[in-house]
Amino acid sequence: MNAVLDNFLVAAVLLVSLGYALVKLGPRTLRKRILWHLSLILGSAPSFMRLKSVAQRVATASGKAQAACGGCDSCGTESSPVPRSPSEINVPVAKIGRRI
Repeated sequence: MNAVLDNFLVAAVLLVSLGYALVKLGPRTLRKRILWHLSLILGSAPSFMRLKSVAQRVATASGKAQAACGGCDSCGTESSPVPRSPSEINVPVAKIGRRI
């Protein structure tokens, strides 16, 4: 019986690691589909397992398009001017003298 349990645990760990590799290293569209289907599976689990909140978190992760940095998704397409403070002093490079 221990050999069966050991083999089952090893298979489960290998399956989890394969799923993790697919989610993290796969293309984004595959990642979204895997997470979406995982959220559907978790959502259909019996209520005594209390996986509804986990299913909601996975569903929001599958719908969110992340930028390369995971931030605002603009990736530099919008150019916003840098706000200048009134205490900032601008000196042209030509006016800077060389110290001796």
